[in-house]
Amino acid sequence: MTDCIRIVRLIDDDADLLAAQVQSLRIAGFTVQPFASASDALEGLGADFPGVILSDVRMPGMDGFELFQRVQSLDAELPVILLTGHADVPMAVAALKQGAYDFLSKPVGSDSLVAALNRACQSRALVIENRTLRQKAQERLARETRLIGQSPFMQHLRDNIERIAQADGDVLLVGPNGSGKETIARAIHRQSARRGRGFVHVACAALDEAHFDAELLGLDSAGRTGRGVGRLEKAHRGTLYLDRLDSLGSGLQARLLSLIEAGELWPSGAASPRPLDLRVIASVEGEPSQLLREGRLRPDLYYRLSGVALTLPPLADRREDIPELFRHFLLEACERLEVSVPALTPTVRARLSGHDWRGNLRELRQFAEAHALGLSPFEAQGGSDAPRGLTDLMAEYEAGLIREALRLAQGNATRAMERLQLPRKTFYDKLTRHSIRPADFRGNDPS
Repeated sequence: MTDCIRIVRLIDDDADLLAAQVQSLRIAGFTVQPFASASDALEGLGADFPGVILSDVRMPGMDGFELFQRVQSLDAELPVILLTGHADVPMAVAALKQGAYDFLSKPVGSDSLVAALNRACQSRALVIENRTLRQKAQERLARETRLIGQSPFMQHLRDNIERIAQADGDVLLVGPNGSGKETIARAIHRQSARRGRGFVHVACAALDEAHFDAELLGLDSAGRTGRGVGRLEKAHRGTLYLDRLDSLGSGLQARLLSLIEAGELWPSGAASPRPLDLRVIASVEGEPSQLLREGRLRPDLYYRLSGVALTLPPLADRREDIPELFRHFLLEACERLEVSVPALTPTVRARLSGHDWRGNLRELRQFAEAHALGLSPFEAQGGSDAPRGLTDLMAEYEAGLIREALRLAQGNATRAMERLQLPRKTFYDKLTRHSIRPADFRGNDPS
């Protein structure tokens, strides 16, 4: 748990008592913020205040009870301890019922006061820590589901993602390995009315006859309720994400379809079924028409899930998104690894522009992590390609430099030639050799 921050905002209109309390609490190790009036003590007070409030009840103007009510409206979890005389006890009890942390009757002993303040400070520290953890989790989720890029596909997706999410229908995501299907599935879930419930990931490639019942239904090999809850039940009123649905056998696809369409689960030994409310998002690799012809996707399951179908292009088909994606992955890696952000060298820029990224986003993320660690760009290929010789690497480097020059020149071949200091014939020969078209870079923002 976060270390207790022992800050006390102390309020008392009696100057002598206030000075004595300040001295006593500072000796006990507290940081004291003294105030002679409740209205002054409210200045600058908010939900991020890391300390606690200790206030006398009877004061001119705003009394301690009204101060407590004002603090409640600012932050109901901010501890307020009231110091009361005998006649003020009924008021203090009423405040306690409304959420005040504690009240102490005057005269209060130093040990009792310090113990109460320590408990209040520990309670406040836990509240602040939990809020920080929740905020970090929300920020991490926002980063994980952020749709990055300015390509026509990403602009179209951002324009329509909220409408798709709110429609609450099933979605089929089609795209190559590593193209961002899970990120988009999570973004749909996060923007839907189901965002407060679970997003349950099912790796279909890992399911077979022996594991199907255990994973989805929570049943053991004998069909009895196992130790855990199945993934279908966990996804109730949330989103079930079927990753690589095409890797699931036809027989298991049929069983999966029957479970989804039933709209209920009948646990072993139960007297009645449990309702099952799911939104299903499934992903496949390869064109659905080909998967249907090859028997890798059942037509009934396909038509059940493909009310909305999104086809994700490979990263090589949306090169304008690569620099922004790389920056995102690089900053994410540097934050996680706690290292400073390295500069982008010409070699790195060339690779970003020239590489085909067959591993798509996964390969780009791995490259960013390697760069964050200071590895050679060519050591960050991650095994997606077979080892290549110097000729291939130099050709890739050259192509990357040409693409970078065209990007900075926004597709103007003359300016790109001048930047590269190449004769016109040599420049166009290289464009032909690397299958580069200046028109592909026109209108792109060079920043």
